[in-house]
Amino acid sequence: MNMKLPDINVKKFVKEAGSTLSRVVQLTEEKLGTAEKTELDSHFEHLAERAECTRNWTEKIVRNAEAVMVPNPGNRMEDYIFEKIEKKKPTRLSNLEYLGLDMIEAGGEFGQDSPYGSALIKVGHTEQKLGSCERDFIGSVGICFTQPLRKFLEGEMKTITKEKGILETKRLDLDACKNRVRKARSMLGQQAKDGLSPEAVLEQAERDLRIAQAEFDRQAEITKLLLEGIGTSQAGHLRHLHSFVETQARYYKQCGQIMDDLQKELASLGGPTPYIPVGLEPEQNQPKVPGNDEMKRARVLCSYDAKDHTELNLTANEIILVAECSPPHSDYMYGKQGLLKGLVPRAFLEIIDDANE
Repeated sequence: MNMKLPDINVKKFVKEAGSTLSRVVQLTEEKLGTAEKTELDSHFEHLAERAECTRNWTEKIVRNAEAVMVPNPGNRMEDYIFEKIEKKKPTRLSNLEYLGLDMIEAGGEFGQDSPYGSALIKVGHTEQKLGSCERDFIGSVGICFTQPLRKFLEGEMKTITKEKGILETKRLDLDACKNRVRKARSMLGQQAKDGLSPEAVLEQAERDLRIAQAEFDRQAEITKLLLEGIGTSQAGHLRHLHSFVETQARYYKQCGQIMDDLQKELASLGGPTPYIPVGLEPEQNQPKVPGNDEMKRARVLCSYDAKDHTELNLTANEIILVAECSPPHSDYMYGKQGLLKGLVPRAFLEIIDDANE
């Protein structure tokens, strides 16, 4: 059976192979310092550096934002694959929803009429609501923030990278032509070689140089226009950033409202008073904080590491303000370190005088 071989343009193949070899030689000589290199102007270099900086930081921001939204790297990879093959992403439960399901099931086992069982069921339903809100939040962030930035990386930045590569190729061709012109000029006055006079060789080399210069200038202008577009892209990224912040604020506000409703429901069930850390109590329940006129200066005798969040860390020889606790405590006083407030042990203090003296 006769098989038809594909047509091969031998001349074109040889020409392309010759051009590739010429570029390799030019690049090698440049690295060795034996050939000159055409430098781009400083404005172009600035635009190129800005584009590269934008690409690097955008990649990091997208990668970190996606890690925040979907912490599991396996899930992120799965989502990426489904996105590439344009398939609907699998619906998976979040950790909050799994927690909610277990709480609801446990509440049923313990008895929905019991205080603990009833509370577990209510909390479980709330965790499911939070999980649903989280899923909506992740989807919204993808639409308004990470997807547009990734589209920029895979579209505009890839085009810029491609055109910069073409420009480098044109630049190597241009410098190779310049070298051939210099060599041809150095051969003037010598005998003809391979049937061509040095003048004819120079004429051909100069013609190639003009063509190479025109192609380089055209490619430099195309690449420059693309690089200048980075400023417009960053303005777009700013809008996406605002959308991200608005989405995040709305999400946390929604979560806060859900948790407020849950606390009211739990309070209506009765039971123990929830623990509230010192410093986070509602303002109306906080004890009156002594004013500076009620406080005295004290020197710290030796350093002290706070045992918990209710105490202050102390450094030897520092001066702080102290006052009696209300009601008074035999082992502790109320202390202030600038904006920090908390309990300090009496044994580590030496009262100096009144603060307002």
